[in-house]
Amino acid sequence: MRATQIVLVLFWLLCIHSPTLFCANVEYDHRALVIDGKRRVLISGSIHYPRSTPEMWPDLIQKSKDGGLDVIETYVFWNLNEPVRGQYDFDGRKDLVKFVKTVAAAGLYVHLRIGPYVCAEWNYGGFPLWLHFIPGIKFRTDNEPFKAEMKRFTAKIVDMIKEENLYASQGGPVILSQIENEYGNIDSAYGAAGKSYIKWAATMATSLDTGVPWVMCQQADAPDPIINTCNGFYCDQFTPNSNTKPKMWTENWSGWFLPFGGAVPYRPVEDLAFAVARFFQRGGTFQNYYMYHGGTNFDRTSGGPFIATSYDYDAPIDEYGIIRQPKWGHLKEVHKAIKLCEEALIATDPTITSLGPNLEAAVYKTGSVCAAFLANVDTKSDVTVNFSGNSYHLPAWSVSILPDCKNVVLNTAKINSASAISSFTTESLKEDIGSSEASSTGWSWISEPVGISKADSFPQTGLLEQINTTADKSDYLWYSLSIDYKGDAGSQTVLHIESLGHALHAFINGKLAGSQTGNSGKYKFTVDIPVTLVAGKNTIDLLSLTVGLQVQIF
Repeated sequence: MRATQIVLVLFWLLCIHSPTLFCANVEYDHRALVIDGKRRVLISGSIHYPRSTPEMWPDLIQKSKDGGLDVIETYVFWNLNEPVRGQYDFDGRKDLVKFVKTVAAAGLYVHLRIGPYVCAEWNYGGFPLWLHFIPGIKFRTDNEPFKAEMKRFTAKIVDMIKEENLYASQGGPVILSQIENEYGNIDSAYGAAGKSYIKWAATMATSLDTGVPWVMCQQADAPDPIINTCNGFYCDQFTPNSNTKPKMWTENWSGWFLPFGGAVPYRPVEDLAFAVARFFQRGGTFQNYYMYHGGTNFDRTSGGPFIATSYDYDAPIDEYGIIRQPKWGHLKEVHKAIKLCEEALIATDPTITSLGPNLEAAVYKTGSVCAAFLANVDTKSDVTVNFSGNSYHLPAWSVSILPDCKNVVLNTAKINSASAISSFTTESLKEDIGSSEASSTGWSWISEPVGISKADSFPQTGLLEQINTTADKSDYLWYSLSIDYKGDAGSQTVLHIESLGHALHAFINGKLAGSQTGNSGKYKFTVDIPVTLVAGKNTIDLLSLTVGLQVQIF
């Protein structure tokens, strides 16, 4: 036996005897991802490792598998994992490798969205703030300082995954990686430099030799061999930029994020199920829920600005890891119905015909294998249609799935899962304890003096650019000044403030005089605060706040 044959036999034995070794060769053609030579229909869901705790991960992933998922998708968060240049942190919630291994232990695949810009309603879009201070840097464009840092971090993550043999090409669960993120939404602002940057990003990513395909979402001009994918509430009309690439949906928004002061987002499961079925009806073979479990923006990770700490997203598994019904249960039934059609879906392209106004049939047929999808895209009227000699009732805005082209196993508008509403109890803190003491409930607090109380203050004329001043080490920046008022005590005037920050509190002589905030639609603000001065010395203290940082594109 030759040496190459021995290696192959050993690899086969490892595959047989290791429960988390996937032994996959991942490629793609125009219909689907091809894993170990077989086209696959894949249902995926996003769970971001730092938005839940390691103790929660096994349960979240098992509930995802029970719900019919094949793949878990996660971003990689640069500012979390490299808070200081060259100093990495992968402990606790930041342990990317442990998360990937936990997914593998459940027998699911992983889509690793490295970015490293991720948006994700995450502070500074996932960029570490120290990038801001590199001389000559411009983010997400053909800029050498930025490209050097982006390549260094991307290579770091790829090397980590390789060292643990976690890519599918090494027998691991990672079948896809993503470079950049929704750049096509803004690339026109960068002109020619944006075009050359995206080509560079594609070349850089593929040069890292992961052995699995790379994707770019919302990037219509993604260079070969990068697969361009769709993000949105509906992606059934999406077409890849090459007839050699499969139709993939990287973000099917299961709900939406919550801004402070905004309404709690809600997306009916009937609409979500309709969108999923329509995507597979019209040729899709990979679909991902963003989010399947949204989780929590812990610490100071909320972005935006004005993104709430809850990232529940109205996902099938709620912020606390509880199954949300009927969303989880109904989608599980949708996944079962689609999987019954898999043999037909991967065998051929659909033949799409009109059954009347706003009515459409898609048939996948080859030899004795046949599957059909019947859609009513009218938002108001139910109809009865004739298809292949049989009558079918189609509620408004629904898809019926027929795995044998005859019998309906599911209609997306008809829910059989029971509804469930979680209830929570509140607890009041009633003890009268000192500010530095811990109460019996575990809560504690400190009393902070008004104004500058630390030795690192410095004189400055006018208001400062807050990011440059705090380097995002704090959300707060104090301004303190004093004036000698020679008029009568009790005189009133107006304090006029123009702020580029997100919120502000004004104190006169140690007492709160007024506050003002921006909102998720308008961050900066102008405020006039009536104040009363005393004769002689008056102190004015302003507390400026940021509520999550947004990356500017220029």
